[in-house]
Amino acid sequence: MTLDEPDFLGEADLARVCDLLYRQTGILVPGNRRAFIERRVLERMRATGADALPAYLARLRADADGEVQHFVNAFTVNETYFNREAHQLHCLSGSLMGAVTAGRAPDDPIRIWSMPCATGEEPYSLAIWLLEHWPAVDAWEIEIVGSDIDTRALAAAAAGRYGARALGRLPPALVSRYFTAEEGTSAGPSWRILPELRGSVRFSRRNLVDAAGMAQEGRFDIVFCRNVLIYFDDASRRIAAANLFAALRPGGFLCLGHTESMARIPSRFRTRRFPDAIVYQRPEDAHD
Repeated sequence: MTLDEPDFLGEADLARVCDLLYRQTGILVPGNRRAFIERRVLERMRATGADALPAYLARLRADADGEVQHFVNAFTVNETYFNREAHQLHCLSGSLMGAVTAGRAPDDPIRIWSMPCATGEEPYSLAIWLLEHWPAVDAWEIEIVGSDIDTRALAAAAAGRYGARALGRLPPALVSRYFTAEEGTSAGPSWRILPELRGSVRFSRRNLVDAAGMAQEGRFDIVFCRNVLIYFDDASRRIAAANLFAALRPGGFLCLGHTESMARIPSRFRTRRFPDAIVYQRPEDAHD
């Protein structure tokens, strides 16, 4: 099938594209989202100059020029904004930070992971929230890492530029305190995170279903993994859950999105109900 034909993906082609995306990311795109899938494939075919699907699939198989990463980027969803799911931020400062610092020395770094972090709103929100709402913040060394599979999103996160929609839930006083206004573009006004705050968050490319890559980041006290498991099937969720479990220090906490839970996934997490949120804890005595 060529670019000139409507519905250019046949059933076998559609299954092949979905399978490739699944094997690369664990994301299950339903076949009934044909229009969405075709738009993304067409975007990459035009970008690479491929005039027919077999030629593009051959390019993906060879991956001599990193096209697989561009293909993955085209399918990721980066819908986010600052202070999303604020009840978990209240839980972070009100319960989780006290739990992970209990019995620890201030020179023992507290590690927090935002995975996936999309374009950076979540890890920067965590940094701002702790600065504003956790009184002990200056007494501890806190490392915040943001990771995602989408390299375009990571580049945007590192740049730290955001429009009015992303900042809509931040009080104007916080925007003034942590951002500088920049000249408007065709997309509207924008603000940039202060350099000191950008420097407080490290970004890396990681894949939730890649155990070896996840392990390279070491272990964390708190992991935010929100609104991604909904795109996985049960098999991918089990893999992701095992990798997230391994990413936590004993006693560490996992925060999922409000529509997600471990209920359908056999796991070794312990469910913890705090005043502001339900989170999942790796037991202190758990082994890998």
